[in-house]
Amino acid sequence: MTTVRQLLSSKNPTVWSVDPTDSVFDCIKMMADKDVGCLVVIDNGQFVGLVTERQYARSVVLKGRTSPQTQVREVMRTDFVCARAHFTVEQCMALMTAKQVRYLPVVEDGTLLGIISIGDLVKSIIKDQEFLIDQLEHYIAGAT
Repeated sequence: MTTVRQLLSSKNPTVWSVDPTDSVFDCIKMMADKDVGCLVVIDNGQFVGLVTERQYARSVVLKGRTSPQTQVREVMRTDFVCARAHFTVEQCMALMTAKQVRYLPVVEDGTLLGIISIGDLVKSIIKDQEFLIDQLEHYIAGAT
């Protein structure tokens, strides 16, 4: 079973972040520029929240706020659930499903190691299944 540590080692290690006082407009612009759907919020070197495209839609657009005048601290999630490096992909998938989230910060001993997305987990599962299928095909071909 693939662990979160293994998954993170195969990803780009860059975790994009914003400050709680940044405007939501700048936050969304960074998401677009970096082609990501989630940014971490760092305040005085500490990981304090997450901002996602979904939150933007629900906390800014639907509430009639304006992106340039709204600060990240007003819309960021602080009640996020985290994964640990030893968690398996399957455990993370179950956690994300139960909590209805698309992004999991990976935290170990108070340090943010990275972010994994539902897409990362799906890619990992597909890769594992392709490997298993390949092994079974070789086994079947050798048995005939």
